[in-house]
Amino acid sequence: MRKTAVVYWSGTGNTQMMAEKVAEGVRAAGAEADVYNCTEFSEDLMDNYEAVAFGCPSMGSEQLEDTEFEPVFTECEAKLSGKVIGLFGSYGWGDGEWMRNWEETCLGDGAVFAGDSVICNEAPDDEADAACIALGKKLAGE
Repeated sequence: MRKTAVVYWSGTGNTQMMAEKVAEGVRAAGAEADVYNCTEFSEDLMDNYEAVAFGCPSMGSEQLEDTEFEPVFTECEAKLSGKVIGLFGSYGWGDGEWMRNWEETCLGDGAVFAGDSVICNEAPDDEADAACIALGKKLAGE
């Protein structure tokens, strides 16, 4: 089982709820999950984990939150090659373009996706919760 970091930024609490469900899935699979607000995480911590889940909602014109989350993610990009990752986040408008762009960035960095990214409109519902738990289990190696 993979030790997993769950790193997120949340403005309204929706993405935080998703992060907690991803961690729940990791733990349900019998692995260790550490949850971090992005301000508590850095590139230096990447080496401590076999897998990392990143969570950020869509902001502005379908982009990552650029004040706190994006600088941390950009710093971590140097360590994505060969790393098992998962992406998740909520949105209030648009069609998920921010997630597609983010996935392309991660693939370009050499990341290995554990499973499909999880997005939900506004607060996570039962379907989004189940998808986050399933992502966590995949991140753990189940």
